[in-house]
Amino acid sequence: MPKKLVIIDTDCGIDDAQAIMMALAAPNVEFLAVTCVFGNAAVEDVCQNVLRVLSVCERQGIPVFRGSAGPLVAASTSFSDHFGGDGLGDVIEDKDPLWKEKLQQEHAVSAMIRLVSEHEKQVSLVALGPLTNLALAVRLDPCFPQKLRDLYIMGGNKEGIGNVTLCAEFNFAMDPESAYIVLEEFLCPTYIASWEYSCRNALSWEFFEELLSQDAAAARFMKTITSKCWAYSKEAMRNKRDIYFGPGFVPYDAYAMAACIDGSMVLESIECPVRVELQGSIARGMMALDRTNQLKKSHSAFVLTKCDVAKFGRLVMESLRQPCRK
Repeated sequence: MPKKLVIIDTDCGIDDAQAIMMALAAPNVEFLAVTCVFGNAAVEDVCQNVLRVLSVCERQGIPVFRGSAGPLVAASTSFSDHFGGDGLGDVIEDKDPLWKEKLQQEHAVSAMIRLVSEHEKQVSLVALGPLTNLALAVRLDPCFPQKLRDLYIMGGNKEGIGNVTLCAEFNFAMDPESAYIVLEEFLCPTYIASWEYSCRNALSWEFFEELLSQDAAAARFMKTITSKCWAYSKEAMRNKRDIYFGPGFVPYDAYAMAACIDGSMVLESIECPVRVELQGSIARGMMALDRTNQLKKSHSAFVLTKCDVAKFGRLVMESLRQPCRK
């Protein structure tokens, strides 16, 4: 079986690190590149985080590209402290002073366009952060989306329940205009792992403890970066996510990555047009599902709803048994 060619576009926080490790552990994935975007942290921190994850897994040969430092339209944005100020829990002290030299010189958007053009209809693009790099790619090359094999997005919400504003999910809220552009102009098969999808297919906290107890470098790394992070605290989540969905361990970005690796992971989805709301103080950044065709759009997306949680858990567990050499 030929390997699936994958580019991951990421704002590398702790859950992105989990998703990247999942792709690294998958025998059917060939990693073309990691492109970085602002989001969970400043893009400079994101780049360092990606390099750190690749180093832990002994996969430093995968090229890493620096991309957008801010949203498409807004002048500036504040970064989330969900995973700490640096995106990886603020526990890493031995920063690499040579990290800039390990990045590719080409801009992430340019690299994305080039790689997809070189492997037309073969590349699966997995977007784990704000969609700024993707929006810029279609502006620079309007044919970019049709050259993709498919697109997997972690982001958006389908019920008006937000995690950063009252009604919007973080990745879309950080750059609503880019999310709007991508969902309007990317006509390739598009699969959306929304916030609700992740939360409604949670793993148990007992699973999380077992996950981190594995005797492998990746597991030890994950244990370190989650050790002081409130987002991985059962107590903190009782006043946050648990109010809507009940208790559980939710590695958000890993759900989109798992769907890319193994389509049978997704048991149910809704196929319909979607649109991102750009107006309003409450609903800006929210994703709306058009199940009655009121928007008269020409294309639909697959909004994932039900996951094979047992199979997903096995992929997550395997992802921290690294380094593993292919």
